[in-house]
Amino acid sequence: MSLPTSFRLASYEELFRQLPYGRYFFNSVLVTGVSVLAILVFGSLASYYISRYSFRWNPWLYMYFLAGMMIPVKLGVVPLFMLMRQLHLINTPWSLVLIYSGIGIPLAILILTGFFKTMPTEIEEAARIDGSSELGILFRVLIPLMKPALGTVMIIQFINIWNDFFFPLLFAQKESVKTLQIGMMSLFGEYSTDWSVLFAGLTVASLPMMILFLFASRQFMEGLTAGAVK
Repeated sequence: MSLPTSFRLASYEELFRQLPYGRYFFNSVLVTGVSVLAILVFGSLASYYISRYSFRWNPWLYMYFLAGMMIPVKLGVVPLFMLMRQLHLINTPWSLVLIYSGIGIPLAILILTGFFKTMPTEIEEAARIDGSSELGILFRVLIPLMKPALGTVMIIQFINIWNDFFFPLLFAQKESVKTLQIGMMSLFGEYSTDWSVLFAGLTVASLPMMILFLFASRQFMEGLTAGAVK
């Protein structure tokens, strides 16, 4: 064995010849992007309400969301499948978006609520004096200050959703809606496997995560170390 003597893209050309790889890649980007966006938006709204408004049911509401992290979603996959079938969402990207959003929002609330509680309320009071609405305070004043927390949530959820195999296997069986993880299964032959083509597909599939972490790594590290040093 020795080091390669030439650089060729034959494996990548064979990858796109054997599979509709572009369609799989687009489906994964669509499902992951919309799911992460929904998690950030609804998680921010719920966290802002829980951390800034004092009602007697707030602790119970907070525990209700956190219970979503304690109960494995896969235990209820049968009624979940029946629900998606009744909604006519089987073999559509929106079934995966709804499932991933429901799974990811509790963790987002856990992280973002803690960050909201550490932010001084004087900022919001000044914005109210200037005539800003509650949504304006959230999206124009607080969200720009929440980049470390939002970056942490975004990276965690992106990796979890992008790499998931279980739910696309059940809810995205149609060829036109398959994600990368399901579509690349056809590269495994019954008697032999072209490993060069398989690893070429895995390399391309890892690029979005590498790019995301490259641009959001600073916010991610700040989010993990926030509060560690005074």
